[in-house]
Amino acid sequence: MLQLSSLSDIRRHSEQLRKQSFKIGFVPTMGALHQGHLSLIKAAKSQNDVVVCSIFVNPTQFNNAEDYRLYPRLPESDAHMLEEAGCDVLFIPSAEEMYQQKPRLTFSFGELEQVMEGAHRPGHFNGVATVVSKLFHLVKPHQAYFGQKDLQQFAIIRQLVDDLSFDLQLVCFPIVREEDGLAMSSRNRRLTAEQRALAPRLYEALQLLKDNLKNKSVAEAKKEAEEFLAAFPEIKLEYLEVVDAQTLQPITGVKSAPQVALCLAAFFGEVRLIDNVLLSEEQHS
Repeated sequence: MLQLSSLSDIRRHSEQLRKQSFKIGFVPTMGALHQGHLSLIKAAKSQNDVVVCSIFVNPTQFNNAEDYRLYPRLPESDAHMLEEAGCDVLFIPSAEEMYQQKPRLTFSFGELEQVMEGAHRPGHFNGVATVVSKLFHLVKPHQAYFGQKDLQQFAIIRQLVDDLSFDLQLVCFPIVREEDGLAMSSRNRRLTAEQRALAPRLYEALQLLKDNLKNKSVAEAKKEAEEFLAAFPEIKLEYLEVVDAQTLQPITGVKSAPQVALCLAAFFGEVRLIDNVLLSEEQHS
């Protein structure tokens, strides 16, 4: 596996791959890799000639300095996992390399970023859009792979690709979960043993909400799920929403959108976790 750290090197290498007509699959990450990331690598490997993975803990998308400082960084372990999974190129730049000058350009995604993550993390999606744009220009992928766990992020990136006419295909891969239902996340490493034991309650709340939506109103179903989580004082629910899976806007009835997403964010101490479940058209028709 080739490892590159400079913008000029990854740009040059990508251009060479393109000239040789190799199809490039790209998986951007912030490291502290888990099986969810590796599922993206394997999918990219099966559909492309060359797989490029980036590891970069992007400072511009953190609106909490302590969260950025404590975000797990395991470059050696990550590199080993990537090589084992069949990754061909690892791009692992420093913050100084990626941001040789402070970005002045800002992105606005309108109502897409005014709900859920955008409402609670001001500036977050501007940072995401900035770094993803830079990475797409550098790597020049034919396909880019993202996880469904960051559903709103994927919607933002889809809008970015459409509006700026990036010549690539986006692939959204299903959430990979632990045996007890907890969505795999790099932040799970920061949970204490007690918090980790409680964390699967998030998925249970989403399942409860999903089941209740079969015969109850959105308001009633949300209330029961919120009450379920309120029984665990160690869990501080930030939001629980029933939204149109495309626009991410809240809906009052599940039949008002072709696909519905059930989304939440919650704190376990200082650790913030997100999760979501998709309700397909067949399930609420």
